Amino acid sequence: MHNLSGMARRNLWLADAMLLVVAIIWGSSYAVAKQALWFYPVLGFLAIRFGLTFILLLPQLRGEGLRAIRPGLPLGLVMLCIFLCETWGVMLTTASNAAFLISLCVVFTPFVEWAMLRQRPSNLLFGACGLSLVGVWLLTGGMAISLNLGDGLMLVAAVLRAVLVCLTRRLTANLGVPPLALTAVQSGVVASGCLVLGLSLPGGLPALPQSPAFWAATLYLVGFATLFALYVQNLALGRTSATRVSLLMGSEPLFGALIAGLWFGERLGMQGWIGGLLIMIATLGTLWLSRSDSPAPRSSTVDGALPAGTDRQTVG
Repeated sequence: MHNLSGMARRNLWLADAMLLVVAIIWGSSYAVAKQALWFYPVLGFLAIRFGLTFILLLPQLRGEGLRAIRPGLPLGLVMLCIFLCETWGVMLTTASNAAFLISLCVVFTPFVEWAMLRQRPSNLLFGACGLSLVGVWLLTGGMAISLNLGDGLMLVAAVLRAVLVCLTRRLTANLGVPPLALTAVQSGVVASGCLVLGLSLPGGLPALPQSPAFWAATLYLVGFATLFALYVQNLALGRTSATRVSLLMGSEPLFGALIAGLWFGERLGMQGWIGGLLIMIATLGTLWLSRSDSPAPRSSTVDGALPAGTDRQTVG
């Protein structure tokens, strides 16, 4: 009995450590994507990144995996819009701002749920939303607010993520859709959409970049920020509670801001840090309230997303 208890504790610590690694990887994905965009345009970068993801996950579309095609097509279109907004947003704003602003999807999700699924948020969630808005106000300038196009695109992406969570729940409920198969279909839709859009532009897409830095960044996002993260989250959800997973992953924006500071020399300033921390507090509070109000069933979402309002999809 003692050995079993010790093994359970070791498994829990291992799951926690792996989740923190994923949070660090996702936090770094904003800076990595920003670097990749120095070498290639947004549409081409997304087509390559998700095309590689689709090829690697193609074997999942067999047997039960075929169930993912019907819900995966419309969900893939929403995902396409999310990544277009996110990737252009990262290019036009700072990586630290992007990391904090995209985390607002957790706060937006209960309100989208209210509109789509007729599930009214609790009064405390309204308070969390107000706190997050104060955080955005401080993060983007306070009294001298300067919400640039990149910040606006990240906010649109956060709302679309919330829509994706609720739509995924609606389209995959009780279907037993394998998450890897769903990710494969969605990745295929994103890659195809970006390729068609890119080739339809005047002049089309440029030749593939030759820079090793571009390919290293792209392979990092595919291998670590998507496939490895998906595996770790599914593994962790089998060993610990969804609430614990959500709270550990809530550190992602903080890691994103720290890595952006080390990588690009970005500096938020005291007001920006206070705004970012308020967004994190609102996000973690929303996760806690969502879990305590009504534990939602686990559902398959893109890029290894967490279930029911804790969906996290970064540009990585």
